[in-house]
Amino acid sequence: MAYESGDDMITGMHGIFFTPEAEAARAFVQEKLGLSSVDAGDGWLIFAAPKAEFAFHPGDEPRHDISFWCDDLEATMAELEERGVVFTSPVVDQGFGLVTTFEFPGGVEVTLYEPRHPQPSQ
Repeated sequence: MAYESGDDMITGMHGIFFTPEAEAARAFVQEKLGLSSVDAGDGWLIFAAPKAEFAFHPGDEPRHDISFWCDDLEATMAELEERGVVFTSPVVDQGFGLVTTFEFPGGVEVTLYEPRHPQPSQ
């Protein structure tokens, strides 16, 4: 297929978290974060992701990171804490947004932030 200017050749993005506690992490995302999923077979859940974006930042070595964002960090943290999510860092104003972290089962730490940067339209 030939793509015309303006056509979306890339139509989605798939992220993967690697953890020794994959089943517990899947349950955490379903129960605590409330993201919907489909079973790809044998309990292998693929979760629907909310809006997505990505950027390139300077760094000393190649790596990648996945963060979640929300519209109101204080309210989102309160709701997640009611669901049993434990935050692993205080909220810090990083300029681009208000930032904190929490941990999935298996030790995967993720960032949750309230962006203050321009966002591309979806």
